[in-house]
Amino acid sequence: MPNRLSGEKSPYLLQHAENPVDWYPWGTEAFERAAALDKPVFLSVGYSTCHWCHVMAHESFEDAAVAEALNRDFISIKVDREERPDVDAVYMAACVAMNGSGGWPLTVLLTPGQRPFWAGTYLPRAQLMSLLSQAAGLWRSDRAGLLAAGDELTEHLRREEESRPGAPSRDLAARGAALFAQSFDKRWGGFGKAPKFPMPHNLVFLLRYAGLTGDSHCREMAEKTLDAMYRGGLYDHVGGGFSRYSTDDHWLAPHFEKMLYDNALLALAYTEAYQGGGREVYSKIVRRTLDYVLRELSAPDGGFCCGQDADSEGVEGRYYVFTPGELERVLGPKEGGVFCGWYGITRGGNFEGKSIPNLIGRPDVEHPPEEVLALRERVYAYRLERTALHRDDKVLTAWNGLMLAALARAGLVLDEDKYLKAAADCADFLTGRLTDGDGRLLARWREGHAAIPGKLDDYAFYAWGLLELYAATFRMEYLGEAARLAGLLLDFFFDGENGGFYPYPSDGEQLLTRKKESYDGALPSGNAVAALVLSRLARLTGELRWRTAADLQLRWLAGAAEDYPAGHSFALLTLLEELWPSAELVCAAGAVPEELRRFLREESRAGLTVLVKTPENAAALAALAPFTTDYPCPEAGARYCLCRGRSCAQPVEDIEDLKRMLEKSSV
Repeated sequence: MPNRLSGEKSPYLLQHAENPVDWYPWGTEAFERAAALDKPVFLSVGYSTCHWCHVMAHESFEDAAVAEALNRDFISIKVDREERPDVDAVYMAACVAMNGSGGWPLTVLLTPGQRPFWAGTYLPRAQLMSLLSQAAGLWRSDRAGLLAAGDELTEHLRREEESRPGAPSRDLAARGAALFAQSFDKRWGGFGKAPKFPMPHNLVFLLRYAGLTGDSHCREMAEKTLDAMYRGGLYDHVGGGFSRYSTDDHWLAPHFEKMLYDNALLALAYTEAYQGGGREVYSKIVRRTLDYVLRELSAPDGGFCCGQDADSEGVEGRYYVFTPGELERVLGPKEGGVFCGWYGITRGGNFEGKSIPNLIGRPDVEHPPEEVLALRERVYAYRLERTALHRDDKVLTAWNGLMLAALARAGLVLDEDKYLKAAADCADFLTGRLTDGDGRLLARWREGHAAIPGKLDDYAFYAWGLLELYAATFRMEYLGEAARLAGLLLDFFFDGENGGFYPYPSDGEQLLTRKKESYDGALPSGNAVAALVLSRLARLTGELRWRTAADLQLRWLAGAAEDYPAGHSFALLTLLEELWPSAELVCAAGAVPEELRRFLREESRAGLTVLVKTPENAAALAALAPFTTDYPCPEAGARYCLCRGRSCAQPVEDIEDLKRMLEKSSV
């Protein structure tokens, strides 16, 4: 019989709707029930494409004895961490505080007052049964001890470090780069030991830092890592796109789930590398990654789904691996041998007796033979006949904001209209489907239903994506919407006295803690992305509101990053734009000049912001950037007005003159 999760929209919660466990979704009903029945709460947090979440579900939550213990002694709550990152963050912090590490599935025992007194991750059935028995016994015999432990842990979690505003400096960026150099794997790329995560925002920082400072080692670290990730099995050589992370040090065997945010951020990193170095292999990786997203993660009407599962037919990676025999049957002995030889598919295999296609050790990967490319398409068609991977088809505002940024940047740099159209469709989807009647963002859409008030990441990531789309198209509605969202961030999330943005709004559901987070994880910090948005709006519009908030936010981030700047690479990216030579360009013209688009494709100029004023958008632009009223549009051609360091140069009408002016300022 279905439980209370059957009425939810989350694919992860629906995966547990037929469990014998009497699950509740997160909400007041569950905690009121726990208080009324005087029971502790069993909280389980995961996501629908998580391999070990599946394992624990099959071993334990589908088991009658486990369900009996949970239903008798606990109120059980299921949470989709992708829908409720705020809830996940609170209780993951508790898990890390108790154990030194965390992960999913996250398992937490709480009081009816939401205070955690035990936290862990995956538990085999026997260990889970033992935990439930002990916890239920202690709840009856030593409840005071459990409550005291919950109070102590809660107070620890609520302790906010004293605000230590710092001074944004080039030294902070230099120390971040030095820390990356210390942990760099010279042989295989990446940082630290296995498991290795892509962390694309770290690579973008290193590439931009190299471009600004001439530090060739930073570019070498980034490109070595980008090359190694592409060569290994982390990259899907048959269908495009990247898996979640590598379980080994040489990027061969991934954890096979594919996530929207990883592919968005990796597309941005490879776009950055291509624009900065011109290697065609990087542009090909960007195209195949974004084409994978457009082909397999597109939702109706412009949004993008969360990701694809690691498992098929209950086996992790089965969808992606091959044997020489099956490929020889599909392609023929000769052509099967060619394909297997190119992609390292052997009789002995490299993953549980089968082979993950890879290019590790192959010297000529940048120019694969046409025969191999044709065979790859045939293998992809064959693979589509396998049992389809589960797709988590909910649309998240935050993750779509990242994909919007990636599509916009790639569309500009690669001169590819289909990516710009996809970005525009995505923006229309988020504005039309994930914005409520009051203009506030909602976090999740699925099957025609949007829900859950937007959090910091939703606003910050979407605003960033809109700014990237404005930079690629110069359509005023994107700049205007980015400014509107930034205004809501300041109104409902910002600590206007000390700096820093809270994870959820002041008028939203108040969880156990509301701590401001600065560290980057698999996703960049919402606080750092918000800083970038404020910084760019300040330089684009000249408005004091954005400048004041950006300065306060950058001081807060500088203080937060002081002890470990490498953990704040996205904040360092904003510092690169703020502290190195920057310039503001206004192009006044009858329409966006094609020569300007070509100029912006040539190379990455992190410190350059560009506005385009035309007779059609003059009024809308003046409302956002009042100073532009002083820039008349010429009757013919274009006029380029460049300002640097609060000083403006004589306008020029030749793009080559503009290039020379920028070269003098090193922007």
